[in-house]
Amino acid sequence: MDKRVCGILLSVRNSFSDKLDSSGNYHFTMNEGIFKGYCNSNECDNNLKKINAGYLYLLDAFFEDNSVFSSVAKSNINIVDYIMIWLSYVLNLIKNEFNNSLQFFYDTYIKGDDKYKKPIANFTGYSSYKELIEKKNLMSMNIKDISKLYNAFTELCTMHLEFNEEKPDCGKYLTNANNFVEKYKKLKADSSITENSSYNQLLSTLSKDYDNFKNKCSDINCSNISSFPSIEITNNAVLSSQQFSEVTSSSSSISKNLFIVLSIFGAIGFFLGISYKYSLFGFRKRFQKQKLREKLKNIKKRMNH
Repeated sequence: MDKRVCGILLSVRNSFSDKLDSSGNYHFTMNEGIFKGYCNSNECDNNLKKINAGYLYLLDAFFEDNSVFSSVAKSNINIVDYIMIWLSYVLNLIKNEFNNSLQFFYDTYIKGDDKYKKPIANFTGYSSYKELIEKKNLMSMNIKDISKLYNAFTELCTMHLEFNEEKPDCGKYLTNANNFVEKYKKLKADSSITENSSYNQLLSTLSKDYDNFKNKCSDINCSNISSFPSIEITNNAVLSSQQFSEVTSSSSSISKNLFIVLSIFGAIGFFLGISYKYSLFGFRKRFQKQKLREKLKNIKKRMNH
């Protein structure tokens, strides 16, 4: 994240208001013709169509031209995380008959729209916007949860925009840093959503770009750099994945050991069963022979009498 990236990310607010009017509608305040070009028949006659136009505009701004992606975004695929924060925020403000997942937006606009299927020029890893969205599993995120990150995102972006290495204002940078970290910690402390791996992914992106801001302040020798708050990074998503892997491995190991033990007991039972069967058969034969000998003795006694 830097001035150029944030300039693009926040420029959409100059043309597409992130506030609803009194009737609950969005408006294009500038560059209406550009945004309408993303709508079918150049008509954006409802809020969802306008939001879809804004979403495509941001994707094109970073990913359509490989030179822009390489030079401006510095080949950072996490730029798409910020676009998703914007999308979730503007969707969350409108009333809709769908659930809180972004899946309905995918089904309605992305899945069948050729604009999302057009090739991304020389972009390694993903052939289209649709593939990028699908492989990063972006549509499984909860709109209400992700929209909570919007204010922290815009504040961090503003910090990068206002940073001036030629005429630094380190006092202002420290104040902004404290405000951002306070917002970040509140988001991190939200126990109802921090277990979500997608949410943690976005928090991680924010924290890394805050660290980038701190590094820039350090590079210009801000004398108060030691007062800049730090963010403790705990990657719950990775931790959960590791725990799951360990549990799975442990479960697999237990299952294998249990299978071996049961197999041993099964084998023992099997052989004991055979042994019991044949020992019982032998006992019966011996018992029958003894009975026969007793009968012969009785016959001999009678004959002698």
